[in-house]
Amino acid sequence: MTRKQEAEQRFLPGMSPGLVRVAEAAQRNPGGLLSLAHHIDVDALRRAFHRIRAKAAVGVDGTTKEEYGYNLTRNLLDLHQRLKSMRYRHQVIRRVHIDKEGGKTRPIGISTVEDKIVQDSLRELLEAIYEQDFLDCSYGFRPGRSAHDALQALNGAVRRGEVNVVLEADIVSFFDRIDRTKLKQLLEQRLADKSLMRLIGKCLHVGVLDDGVETSPELGTVQGSTLSPLLANVYLHHVLDVWFETDIKPALRGKAILVRYADDFIIGLERPEEAEHVLSLLSQRLAAFGLELHPGKSRLVGFRRPSERQSRGKGPGTFDLLGFTHYWRCSRRGRWYMATKTSRSRQRRAITAVYDWCRRHRHQSVPAQHDALRRKLNGHYNYFNVRGNSAAIGRLAFHARRAWFKWLRRRSQRSRLNWDRFNDLLRDFPLSAPKVGKSLWASS
Repeated sequence: MTRKQEAEQRFLPGMSPGLVRVAEAAQRNPGGLLSLAHHIDVDALRRAFHRIRAKAAVGVDGTTKEEYGYNLTRNLLDLHQRLKSMRYRHQVIRRVHIDKEGGKTRPIGISTVEDKIVQDSLRELLEAIYEQDFLDCSYGFRPGRSAHDALQALNGAVRRGEVNVVLEADIVSFFDRIDRTKLKQLLEQRLADKSLMRLIGKCLHVGVLDDGVETSPELGTVQGSTLSPLLANVYLHHVLDVWFETDIKPALRGKAILVRYADDFIIGLERPEEAEHVLSLLSQRLAAFGLELHPGKSRLVGFRRPSERQSRGKGPGTFDLLGFTHYWRCSRRGRWYMATKTSRSRQRRAITAVYDWCRRHRHQSVPAQHDALRRKLNGHYNYFNVRGNSAAIGRLAFHARRAWFKWLRRRSQRSRLNWDRFNDLLRDFPLSAPKVGKSLWASS
């Protein structure tokens, strides 16, 4: 095997030779790296273009991916020249609001195609560097890592008896409150290329167009940008992950685990008497970087394994992580284990979304509705169909059938659909739920 092949195996699949060299340099040198901006070349821009979804929402200029691709080579050459001569300017971001539970909304920023290309080229380059630094406790928006991996790590620690109390944490408006000055200072510890830092700054300090009004926020990274999750990981890598490993764990008498997926994280502690102190230190640490724990959603949960003499019911506490509720459950053999089910809020959101989708698409043909609805449900099943969660999966499948029946029935006044005819339709267009869930138990 050649040196190049060995390097590619050690780093990310499909990584270009130039990025392999960057990753190798980052692995050898923990300090600032020079001469990085030239890696954002035409080939990198082309790769970023092809990663954009074909039907991605358009930015303020109204240009679609298809339109930008008509003269792709010319457009990319022009963009590359503007990047090299520092004439590139990030256009304002169009903000839309996505409905959430409780009548709230989540702001999402939509960039132009050209800005998406630049953002994703930066993400690819920074990912090659920071994947050499990020710790094992971090799982969100990282290649080869998933939410299920995070849950398996948690389950393994619980099974080994290392988690008797859980610090369930929620950071208030994390992406909107990132201190950009501190973020750039953290980036400069690794990136000594001033041209690259200027380009990152252009993607950070960008105007937002919201309902015709343009503003220039001084804090935060834009949700919806492909670069934003990586910058968030860099911020929390320094603010939380490294601090927990170097300052907190060595000072504890018992074992502890941090499991983080982007800004969603928990801390598990072996000794309950140390929990209040860790919570206090965590609040102070986050405050030093402009962040705050949500007082109503951050709490300590007793999670000690129940006594074997308690041979029925549930354990003392529950907590939520990554859309699941985790709790103690007793098996038929009288053994206690940590069980996992879809959280109430996520289940309610999924059911509401299915009814809303069926209402809005009721006039499409039955085959078209079935194909789209089945893909929508399968996306949910692929994530939530874990062992022990069959009841929640079954409830969603039940409501999906009811929602489809309800809105198919209402689309015609002349020939009312009844349950017998709908069951005949389901034989040709089934909405069945999967039977066996994936195990989240770690092998260790």
